Amino acid sequence: MATTRRPERPTSHRTPTAHPTRGTRTTVTTAAQPERNRLRGPAAAGRLFVPSALTILAICAGLTAVRVADGGQIDLAMALVVAAALLDGIDGRVARMMGATTRIGAEIDSLADAINFGVVPALIVYLTLTPDKDIGWAFALIYCCAIVLRLARFNTIIDDDEAPGYTRDFFVGVPAPAAAIIALLPIGLSQQFGSGWWTSLPVVGGWLVFVAFLAVSRIPTASLKTTSIPPRALAGLLILVAIGAALLLTFPYTLMMIAIAAYLLHIPFAWRNQRWVASRPEHWEAHPSERRAERRADARAQPRRPRRPASRSQARLGLRRPTGGETGGTDRPGPAPTTEESRR
Repeated sequence: MATTRRPERPTSHRTPTAHPTRGTRTTVTTAAQPERNRLRGPAAAGRLFVPSALTILAICAGLTAVRVADGGQIDLAMALVVAAALLDGIDGRVARMMGATTRIGAEIDSLADAINFGVVPALIVYLTLTPDKDIGWAFALIYCCAIVLRLARFNTIIDDDEAPGYTRDFFVGVPAPAAAIIALLPIGLSQQFGSGWWTSLPVVGGWLVFVAFLAVSRIPTASLKTTSIPPRALAGLLILVAIGAALLLTFPYTLMMIAIAAYLLHIPFAWRNQRWVASRPEHWEAHPSERRAERRADARAQPRRPRRPASRSQARLGLRRPTGGETGGTDRPGPAPTTEESRR
C-alpha cells in the first residue's frame, strides 16, 4: 500500500544569527509586558469610571425627582428629570471618546434608561395628577411597561450587524428620553396654566397611552447622533440656542411645550425620509447630506404641473397673468375691450 508523503516545508534562507536576535527581542518584550500591564491598569480603570459615574448620577437624579415630586416641589422634579436626560445623552459619548465602551457599561445604561424614563415619569404623573386612583396607576403601569419593551427591542436592534447603513440615522419609535419629556406634558400644562381639562384623568391617561404607543411603535424618528450642522446654518442655530436659553430662564414650561410640538411635527418628515431611502438601495450607505441633495435633485427633475387655464371671466375681459416680455419684463397688454364691454 502506497503511503502519501506530506510535502516538505521550504527551507528558510535566513542566516543563523537572526534567530538569537529574534529570541532576544521576544525575551525583552515578554519581560516588559507585566510592567506595561501594571501601568495600563489604572488608566483603564479611570476610563471606565467616568462614563459609569455619569450613568449612576443620572439614576440618582431620576429617583430624587420622584421624592421631591411627592413633596410638592414640581419644578425641582422636572429639572432633575431633564438633568437625568442630559446625563444619559453624554455618558455614551464620553465612553466612546475615552475608548471605554464595555458590555457592562451598555447594560448599566439600559437599566438606567428603564428607571429614569420609564419608572420616574410614570410615578411623577401618578403622584401629581392622579393620586389615590386605581385607574391612574393602571395608566402609569402601561407607560412604564412600554418603555421597558422599547428598550429591550432597541438592545436587540443595535446588535444587528446586517442592518443597512441608513438605519443608523433613524430610531424605531420614539426614544425613551424623548418619551419621558413628552409624557410629562400634562404636568407642564398644569404648572403653566393651572388645573383644567388637560389635567383630568381621561386626558392624562389617554396621553400616557399615546406616548406608550409612540415608544413601542415602528414609526421612524430622526437620530441626532448622525446629524451634521452645515457652516451656513451655524449663525441661525446659535440664535435659536440664545432664544432657548432665554425661555428656559423665564418661561421653562413654554419652552417645553414648543420643544414637544416641534418633535412631534418632525415625525412625518422623518417617516417620509426613511421611506425614500429604504426604496433606494444605492443610497443606503450614503451620508444624510448626500441623500438630501439627491432628493432635491429628484424634486427639480420632476415635471411641473401645467398652469390652470384662464377662467371664462378672465378670457371675456381679456385679462392675463403678468409675464416677462422681451423689453425688460413689461406686461403684455390685453386686447382692447369691445363696445359692450366698455359699457359694462
